[in-house]
Amino acid sequence: MRNSYAQILHSCAATLVAGSLLATSLSLASLAQSTPRKNTSGDDSSVARGKYIVEGLAVCTQCHTPRNSSGTPDRTKWLQGAPVWLKPAMPVTDWPLEAPRIAGLVPGSDADMVKLLTTGIWRDGKPLRAPMPQFRMKRSDAEAVVAYLRSLSSSSSSQE
Repeated sequence: MRNSYAQILHSCAATLVAGSLLATSLSLASLAQSTPRKNTSGDDSSVARGKYIVEGLAVCTQCHTPRNSSGTPDRTKWLQGAPVWLKPAMPVTDWPLEAPRIAGLVPGSDADMVKLLTTGIWRDGKPLRAPMPQFRMKRSDAEAVVAYLRSLSSSSSSQE
């Protein structure tokens, strides 16, 4: 009798877990269908890959997003351009004072941006000035970054 009571409890617990997983899956599927999507120049996986690179690897937000009063990047002005807070250890005559807006309407064509991210060279044929890193991304990664940046609003937007 005791063994069958344990089997019943185990069966009930398994049924509850399976039901919870099913309900969660249905809720997420419903949410995904009802959530409006932003118009992007790439597919969802490309945009997700670009977001991962921009936010997790290249940390573009460190310079291209203004900081709030506590010193953290302001999510309401995500990648909207910001004063460069990094300063050179020694005087540099060509040090940039502002990082440009890169959300939405990026400061160049897709081809310009891909060239920049794969070679470190801007459309004028010159390397970017420090402190901008001279990236050497794979073409597919650079294209994903551009897709992500174009998927963002070019005016104050919160990207959670």
